[in-house]
Amino acid sequence: MALSFLRLVFSLLMVLMVFQGVCVMFYYTRNTHSPRDGTADRLQQVRCTKLRHKFAIIKPAKSIQLQRFTQELSDFMSCPYQSNTTERELNRMRLQYLCNATGSLFLTKQNTAINQTIPYEKSTAKTYKMNAAIHGMLPEDFPWSGRRLGRCAVVGSGGILKNSSCGREIDSADYVIRFNLASINDSDVGLKTDLITINPSQIRFKNLDKNPEPLVERVSVYGNAFLIMPAFAYTFCTGQSIKTLRVLHPIRPQQPVVFFSPTYLRALDRFWKGRGLKEVRLSTGFMLISTALELCEDVHVYGFWPFGTDLHNNSVPYHYYDELSPHRYMHSMPEEFVRLLQLHSKGALTLHLQPCS
Repeated sequence: MALSFLRLVFSLLMVLMVFQGVCVMFYYTRNTHSPRDGTADRLQQVRCTKLRHKFAIIKPAKSIQLQRFTQELSDFMSCPYQSNTTERELNRMRLQYLCNATGSLFLTKQNTAINQTIPYEKSTAKTYKMNAAIHGMLPEDFPWSGRRLGRCAVVGSGGILKNSSCGREIDSADYVIRFNLASINDSDVGLKTDLITINPSQIRFKNLDKNPEPLVERVSVYGNAFLIMPAFAYTFCTGQSIKTLRVLHPIRPQQPVVFFSPTYLRALDRFWKGRGLKEVRLSTGFMLISTALELCEDVHVYGFWPFGTDLHNNSVPYHYYDELSPHRYMHSMPEEFVRLLQLHSKGALTLHLQPCS
């Protein structure tokens, strides 16, 4: 009797083991890749690691062979993005300590006094004495005073944004920076604007004092965004910048006209020259990306692409909003782009170069 019982128990154990084996077999068959798939995944990871390292230490733009560069960059942009909190914090600390956009990006009543001598960014022999009338129209303080901004979108004017469908993604950012009164739309570049630059050369309206309506209409599309101008970059910038402030301040007080601090821009110029970026003057776009790296938790950069073809060798216009050809500027756009690509590769910011999903 005991022997029969033991045989029965043994038989049941054998059946159970076989059943478990079948279950395990089905489990692994349904949920694992083939060895070939695993090898492909590992090869892709190795490829991405190599490209990430390569672009993190990329040589100056003048040495770039564009066709090979764009092919490798296209491959790299298909790799998973790797954010690096340590790299972000290091960049933020360096920029805040050496440049301080947090407290000096533009002139305010808090950081500027009546009768204070304002230097020019580039015209070193000239200065401007801040008078009470202009001082009274400066903003009280920064809109981010006492807090750090969250996810920021810095939106350039590059032609790669045309038909990009990035509008919704850009508008989802906490803070959006744009440039030179660029046109906005809900499909490709979005509508939200918190800060936008104006080049004094863009203020070409006749009889502005007596007929401010065209200028008011031009800037009102950006809601209550701060309008920032380089009033003290060169002496020829001052007149139009102050006239713009005088005209808009009483009509649209909810949309402040502010002036870049030349002290901040000088410090930023030294910061990047010390890191090998040699040019007469940084582009405004590169300046404000640097600002965002200091002020924002998470920086996303759109529309910065200095070449005439995209990652797939398709021709792209210079701007997304017109068909104008590029002019010869003092800026070194490819060299600036190389720096942005390095920052992206190190996980300090996210560079968007392809259409948004």
